[in-house]
Amino acid sequence: MDSQDWDDRYAASELVWGAEPNRWVVRELTGRTPGHALDLAAGEGRNAIWLAARGWEVTGLDFSAVAVERAERLTAELPDEVADRLTWRHDDARTFEHPAAGYDLVLVAYLQLPARDRRAALRRAADALAPGGTLLVIGHDLSNLTEGVGGPQDPRVLYTADDVLADLAGHGLRTVRAEKVLRPVGDDPGHKGGGGGGGTAVDVLVRLERGAE
Repeated sequence: MDSQDWDDRYAASELVWGAEPNRWVVRELTGRTPGHALDLAAGEGRNAIWLAARGWEVTGLDFSAVAVERAERLTAELPDEVADRLTWRHDDARTFEHPAAGYDLVLVAYLQLPARDRRAALRRAADALAPGGTLLVIGHDLSNLTEGVGGPQDPRVLYTADDVLADLAGHGLRTVRAEKVLRPVGDDPGHKGGGGGGGTAVDVLVRLERGAE
């Protein structure tokens, strides 16, 4: 799907992914000391808003202008102390420019791209990390095609934890977690790719850290 396809999808309904943050984002990041975060492919901003409510200064980036506009409207409804921590950018995860200081956290949640584009986006995400920063990658696992429900049905945009590690080999990141995780779909109705009706989805979860300099 290109940016126009995503614009059309976001324009067709309110809160395509729901308002609640992804369960793995909550599990992995609850209790972390807030800093500066980048949410790549942020969509309507559910994860970025959750982070901002917990003290993070968050930049949410998406290549759908409609998604960014919706995130900005949602932000306008938030308390000032949360809204002031949110910045939205219409940009491409594969080619965006990041500040020299980098981010303490880069989140890539359900960015499902063909391998070449995924690799470009993940390497760009890794390059955006500040010393000591965390890269959290969450997506639909390749095995979800046969073992899970929902999500894209095109194997070309699915991947595994090993794929993520291979994409980022040589980038100086330490692996904290790289695994398949099972997500009850009813607990996270807004996951990208659709597919409601209950059941269990198979996700990939990779958490990496850059060493402190």
